[in-house]
Amino acid sequence: MSEKIIILDFGSQVTQLIGRRLRELNVYCEIYPFNKVPVLGPEVKGVILSGSPCSVRDANAPQVNLEGIKGCYPLLGICYGAQYLAWKWGGAVEGSIAREYGRAMLDITDPSSPLLEGVSLHSQVWMSHGDTISKLPEGAKVIASTESVANAAFSFEGEQTYAVQFHPEVFHTTEGSKILSNFAFRICGCKGDWTPDSFIETTVAALKHQIGDDKVILGLSGGVDSTVAGVLMNKAIGHNLTCIFVNNGLLRKNEYEDVLSSYRDMNLNVIGADASDVFLRELAGVTEPEAKRKIIGRLFVETFDKYARQIEGARWLAQGTIYPDVIESAGIEGIASKIKSHHNVGGLPEKMDLKIVEPLKMLFKDEVRRVGRALGIKEELVGRHPFPGPSLAVRIIGEITKEKLDVLREADDIFIKGLRNYDCTSLHLPSASDPRVEAANLYDAIWQAGVILLPVKSVGVMGDERTYENPVALRAVVSTDAMTADWFPLPYDFLSQVSNDIINKVRGVNRVVYDISSKPPATIEWE
Repeated sequence: MSEKIIILDFGSQVTQLIGRRLRELNVYCEIYPFNKVPVLGPEVKGVILSGSPCSVRDANAPQVNLEGIKGCYPLLGICYGAQYLAWKWGGAVEGSIAREYGRAMLDITDPSSPLLEGVSLHSQVWMSHGDTISKLPEGAKVIASTESVANAAFSFEGEQTYAVQFHPEVFHTTEGSKILSNFAFRICGCKGDWTPDSFIETTVAALKHQIGDDKVILGLSGGVDSTVAGVLMNKAIGHNLTCIFVNNGLLRKNEYEDVLSSYRDMNLNVIGADASDVFLRELAGVTEPEAKRKIIGRLFVETFDKYARQIEGARWLAQGTIYPDVIESAGIEGIASKIKSHHNVGGLPEKMDLKIVEPLKMLFKDEVRRVGRALGIKEELVGRHPFPGPSLAVRIIGEITKEKLDVLREADDIFIKGLRNYDCTSLHLPSASDPRVEAANLYDAIWQAGVILLPVKSVGVMGDERTYENPVALRAVVSTDAMTADWFPLPYDFLSQVSNDIINKVRGVNRVVYDISSKPPATIEWE
């Protein structure tokens, strides 16, 4: 990369948002734990210190050695990062003086500050701190305040070091993007030339150099990450790439056949591995969610391995790992808990003894979609909702049977088709896969949707007969990275129509409910 900004993570749950906001400005950035600072070269244009759940006053508070950074590179401290800069250089940080959580109004006291140039003199910001900076270090000056916090933003004279007590990266800071833009362009001097086209060009060249004439195997899932990885790899190495698409018997209606056909239309060398009977046989009688996941994971590895070993001379395993997978799986010991163990990070290579290539590992989900569009991949694949690795197994509560899968597939098909067919242009909703574009239908406006088959019976009446059948729950959420999510307010007329369609057309269902739980405290999937 020709230029980048480094973000040092102190464990904040919104550190990824800093990276996303910079990338939206076409500025490349990388996130590192505070205790694993990389060697900074001339390609580094600036450094950002993130927030943290910790207090700088704690004995075990995270600390970072800023020697060679502060005063040498443009530096921005956010929340904990701001408190750390104040405390470490002789200021005072105290608790219980002016706690602020939520919205606050920022008053700019120094509009000439490069960090705040062009920002409204009075604007909304988002605060989340229990401590406050009660005294600035020598050589620092206030550039903005709130009613409760005098030192809401400050800078060090004689150097390009800035600090803000609020979070410019979150949506509720109305001019946060402008502040980050000022830091990236005015202060760091970034060009903003990191685009999907430039990523494709540099990645294809790097893949050709890395792989040469070796053969590569890639597991396709039908999701956007593996699809984009496959097309990108194909662009780089062509016939030396072999893709494997495993049918675990838990996919959506007609998904195996439709997706396999789409891949072949894209000139990908793809093998269809139908192991549905094996998966369903091994899942028979299993009800515990984690046990189901482990069985599915093991069988996927075994199936993939069986077909992969038929490819002579393969030396590489390509994976659709993306940046949140890498960050979440790493975590920060003692501060940020490990959020999930992603199936792409480790697993197959240990068994198969192949070298790994991960062409998307520095991209966020929305960036993967933009790259996919630049590669000319069909929108129905690029804009596809995320789908859980264990597939419909985590949307059937309890034991998996063919009969339950048939019921769920039909209900899910009605729901998803209904979302795609509902014209929502009059609602002026942003597309979940690219917020810069207005959604044409409900499916595009939603991050993830599906139907859950519940393990209970409910009484109903159909015609003159009493029924005792299963209810299903509809789930539709909006999110940016699945770490948090909110339920989507589906229009009443849509809910009414889809409920009628499911009950009338799907034998075995007599009740439809809508899940209006957010994450947290609920998760997106039910298991």
